[in-house]
Amino acid sequence: MKIAPQHVVSLTYDLYVDRENTGTEDLVESATQEQPLTFLFGAGQMLPKFEENLNTLSTGDSYEFRLSPEDAYGVYDEEAVANLPKEMFQGTEMPEIGSVLPLQDNQGHRFQAVVVSIAEDAVIVDLNHPMAGQALHFKGEIINVRPATDEELSHGHAHGPDGHHHH
Repeated sequence: MKIAPQHVVSLTYDLYVDRENTGTEDLVESATQEQPLTFLFGAGQMLPKFEENLNTLSTGDSYEFRLSPEDAYGVYDEEAVANLPKEMFQGTEMPEIGSVLPLQDNQGHRFQAVVVSIAEDAVIVDLNHPMAGQALHFKGEIINVRPATDEELSHGHAHGPDGHHHH
């Protein structure tokens, strides 16, 4: 079956990113036959350019493509660094450099910030996506494509043995 909006797609992938200035690539993430990535196509859960590269494929097809930083998680923004007052961490342990903090902005969007340093009165965090500024190289295979159920369409994500579970 061919991939189309309102279909549930299961696929494997290996995601590689270029190691800085070395010309080699590191494998950073994988989805396997046993643990595929399953998502509702066209529902906005995936990077738009990721879906664009898949939209001509069918079950059993292999694929390989690259996304530029602009099409993936954005260019690295030097300005996207914030100082969090240390009072925010009262009653909890001070985060360590390199640790990831789950934060929420005033609109309720959740995002992750990486602690880059700790000053006298503040924790300095980098709000860039961990993969900002990186070109992504995807390789994989389409395992299954099926029409989404009405329930999946109303919920906006995949369900069932190869999808999202509600408990």
